[in-house]
Order: sequence, then structure tokens, then C-alpha cells
Amino acid sequence: MSNILVTGGAGFIASSLIEALVKEGHLVTSIDNFITGNKKNVISDKNHNFIEANVNNYDEIFPIFSSQKFDYIFHYAALVGVKRTIDNPIKVLNDMKGFDNIFSLAVEFKIKKIFFSSSSEVYGEPVHLPQKEYSTPLNSRLPYAVIKNIGECYCKSYKKEYDLDFTIFRFFNTFGLRQSKDFVVSKFISAAKKNEDITIYGDGKQTRTLCYIDDHLEATLEAFNKNLFNNEIVNIGNDKEITILELAKKIIQISNSESKIVFLDPLKEGDMTRRQPDISRMKILLKRDFTDLDLGLSYFFK
Repeated sequence: MSNILVTGGAGFIASSLIEALVKEGHLVTSIDNFITGNKKNVISDKNHNFIEANVNNYDEIFPIFSSQKFDYIFHYAALVGVKRTIDNPIKVLNDMKGFDNIFSLAVEFKIKKIFFSSSSEVYGEPVHLPQKEYSTPLNSRLPYAVIKNIGECYCKSYKKEYDLDFTIFRFFNTFGLRQSKDFVVSKFISAAKKNEDITIYGDGKQTRTLCYIDDHLEATLEAFNKNLFNNEIVNIGNDKEITILELAKKIIQISNSESKIVFLDPLKEGDMTRRQPDISRMKILLKRDFTDLDLGLSYFFK
């Protein structure tokens, strides 16, 4: 049993992680300021302690570190959502304060290891596919992508100077029941359930790869429990591409919705044409086939 701190604990992925960790018998403390997290996602369990706090505010999180002895940190707190991060670049850049706080306190309080949630966004507009952890050039341009890239630099720098171990997870599109409507799958499903128009930016030919939350969690927990990819980077995601238009049609079909597809002007920035991870490392962690997309989507309608 370990004592674990999870930042961004009211977010979709972090709350799902917390639920899995407490089921394994770990003690978990999580923090969130609810800027993008949802109070409904806060896990209620005797082995989970939630504290409302801003990771970017040192005075709020120092007492959390000083009051108990953590073994590990999953640093998942971040401003998320494509439109939100494009519209609020300064708020995105403020997450650097969180890096300063979390990493300096991790050293001060002798944390064993940090697991950092990076993003496929660090690859930017694809140079080549599939996107590989070490050979694909990073093409980070937007503030969110740049911040995630900087977070990775914090991991490597603190390892070099303070011997603080890390694993960097580069998350590709993950979907599941707790996800907010800032993201494409949950946004489309919400519209389909109400028979409302499903809106697509551009022609819908841009592709994404969609990983069901159970596959995501199984992989990251395997890395944690078996100390795999220590001081390394690993893509977390599925490699099967689907266009945004195909996804919209699939959701309408599965839900028997009367929704119509409406095309909007393309976003000026932030909507990458393609995404596809190299999953060689992901397969080492998952050890089974990915959850079928149709099956994952069907859970939203049960």
C-alpha cells in the first residue's frame, strides 16, 4: 500500500485513476480547484481524501505536503479543452507555477516518483506517422502543447539535478462516461441524445485515435505497479484512426439519433489534421486487445 497524491482529482482521467488506486488498497489524497474539474467526479471512499486547492498556489499546497508523507505523485492538474486553452492562453501558461510547486516540494519531501500527464499535443501537426516517443520531432506551438512540453522538461531536469524519478505519459484521445463536454466524443454523444445538431469544424476529415478509459487505466496502472518505463516516455492511446465525420455518423447510428451533422468554419488553430501514436510501448502495458470503439461508445447509452 502506498500513499499517493493526485492533482486534478476532479477531472475525468484523474478521478478514474483515483477510483482504481483505492480499489487496489492505496491511500489517495487528491486536489482540484474545479476550474475544469467537476465536483460530481470526486471519489467518495474511506481511502480517499479530497482537498479543494490550487496547485499553482504554493501557500495552498505546501500544508498538504507537510501534513503527511506521500510516496508518489500523479501530476494530472491542467487547464484542458481545445477551445478553452486557445481562448485563455495566459491561464494555460500559469500552469508553470504548478510545475515549480509540485517538483520543488517533491524534492523537499522526498517523493519517490512523479507520473506526469503530458499530451499528444506536444507532437503538434504531424511530421510523420505513427508518432514515436523518441524519434518523432516535437512540433509544439500552441500554449497548451508548449506547457506540456515544459512539464516534460521539468521531469528530465529534476531527474538530472535531484535524481527524482518520473514517467511521462503522453495521453492521446481518451473517452469514457465521466468526460466533460469539452471533448469530441462526449460532446457528440450529448447532442445525439438530445437529437440536436452535431457540429463539426471544417470538413470532418481530420482524424483522431480513441482509447477507452479502461484501456488507458490498465496501461498506466501497469506502469505504476511494475515500475515500467522508469524515467522514460510512453504514448497512452489507441492507434486506430477515425475521421471526425465518421465518428459523428457512428454515434448517430449507435444512438438511433435524429441529429443532423452541421459543418462549421475550420478552427484557425488547434485542430490538428491527424493523430496516431506508435503503440509499441502501450502494448507492453496493456497486454490485450483494445476495447472496440463501438463497444466503448455503447456504454454511454445503457
